[in-house]
Amino acid sequence: MDNSGKEKEALALIAEADKKMKSSRGFGALFGGSSRKYEEACDMYVRAANMFKMAKNWSGKIWFEFYSGHLEQAGLSAGNAFSQAAHLHLQMDNKLDGAINLLNAGNAFKKADPQEAINCLNQAIEIYTDMGRFTIAAKHHISIAEIYESELLDVDKAIAHYEQAADYYKGEESNSAANKCLLKVATYAAQLEQYQKAIEIYEQIGTYAMDSVLLKYGAKDHFFKAALCHFCVDMLNARLSVQRYEEMFPAFSDARECKLVKKLLDAYEEHDVDAFTDAVKDFDSISRLDQWNTTMLLRIKKQIQDDESDLR
Repeated sequence: MDNSGKEKEALALIAEADKKMKSSRGFGALFGGSSRKYEEACDMYVRAANMFKMAKNWSGKIWFEFYSGHLEQAGLSAGNAFSQAAHLHLQMDNKLDGAINLLNAGNAFKKADPQEAINCLNQAIEIYTDMGRFTIAAKHHISIAEIYESELLDVDKAIAHYEQAADYYKGEESNSAANKCLLKVATYAAQLEQYQKAIEIYEQIGTYAMDSVLLKYGAKDHFFKAALCHFCVDMLNARLSVQRYEEMFPAFSDARECKLVKKLLDAYEEHDVDAFTDAVKDFDSISRLDQWNTTMLLRIKKQIQDDESDLR
């Protein structure tokens, strides 16, 4: 499909918006016409942005003369047009409209310029937090974390944004949403060998879950993951932690996850790699282990193999 027609319409709208912004600095501003021209220009930038979206032009950049009278790199894409509309709204003190357009800009930039998407989302978050809308701010911290996860591959920054989202959700008493964010933090913390951080989160959420009728069944998974993190650090602490989880949550004793950890602890004490492997295989044949659990178990298995080498 030829999208050049949509781009031409968008370019024409941007050119018209630019003219309105230039004229708003003239005599019209003396007679109260500036605000109306700003609003019309905002509408044109948004319409242009939508035309660019239809043409799948997400973040093209070109030197362009704006109403400020100097050349800037911007304008000719969905992301930049939404961003321009946002900043005009903010100049008129229309904070909510500004934030909405910054989010639209961020969503457009996600397609081609992840870092610019993050910049726009951060600006929107700042507006929402100033307005006291922390639940919305938390949602967009998650969006930023996901960009760092999938596009920029920066786990540390992803963790920071998930933690911030969790803090905002907790402040708004949205504990379930907060826990989802914290589980992402724990997942990455363990992968980075920040085991104590992961343990604290898994134990906290496991304790929260075991006291809930709806969430009780999932408590065993959280305690299982906490036990594996303990195991990666120290076998004795792992055994003591399993005993503690059984005392706190008696149903854990009957869970296959608890029985597996106990078998693995026995195999570890006996330096029996084959017994360890067989226990994992038996469990996996009934309840498929995910990638995270597999990674932790391989780390523990390597400790047994290393200990065996040391004993020879």
